[in-house]
Amino acid sequence: MANKFYQTGVARAAKVSDLFAAIAPRYDLINDWQSLGLHRWWKRRLVRLAHPRSGERALDLCCGSGDIALRLADAGMLVTGLDFSAPMLAVANERRRRAAHSGSASPVFILGDALSVPFPDNHFDTVTISYGLRNLASVEQGLKEMLRVAKPGGRVLVLDFGKPENAFWRTIYFAYLRVCVPVFGKVFCGDSQAYAYILESLLHYPAQRGVEAKMRELGFEQVRTVNLLGGMMSINYGEKP
Repeated sequence: MANKFYQTGVARAAKVSDLFAAIAPRYDLINDWQSLGLHRWWKRRLVRLAHPRSGERALDLCCGSGDIALRLADAGMLVTGLDFSAPMLAVANERRRRAAHSGSASPVFILGDALSVPFPDNHFDTVTISYGLRNLASVEQGLKEMLRVAKPGGRVLVLDFGKPENAFWRTIYFAYLRVCVPVFGKVFCGDSQAYAYILESLLHYPAQRGVEAKMRELGFEQVRTVNLLGGMMSINYGEKP
């Protein structure tokens, strides 16, 4: 049976919006459970690869509950987090209110579309997206927008679920996503399909090697892929010429 939250084409955004409205209150808790807390390490790795510098501008697309935006702000960057889910932004704003940013400005969270970013060309030193590119109706358009708003020499990073190249490891990983992860959705959100969506969307996603190839095609420089847990997760990195 097809996942009710997965849809291609023009209906994609509305379905993803429904998904995040359903999971927003428990989003961070479920991330801890399903990754055994490892998502925190993966996000720290992303921030290190972004080489944050105090006073520089950063844009975190599909910012969700604000994890990456808050980390970049802690590193001294002037951060804007953008997401199209108002319930997720409410969580991010509450986390910002509770957080203490010694010597740095708090991130600003805005409602917006990652496929049509409301900022001018060449505006940000760093542009990130974590667990969001896979949810966009067009991976290519998402990368084009990241490239457009990055300054020349700006860093662009994508963190998301990957597809391990080792067939045995990939089989184990997909089995975990198919059997175990939906249980977290059922227990914490009352709907197993909310997290069964991850595998459904991943099967249709080009993953790390496809994103790497697309970045090269679009003209990114210094393109590389960092595989985590044997490729179960990955970070794609590129710079604007």
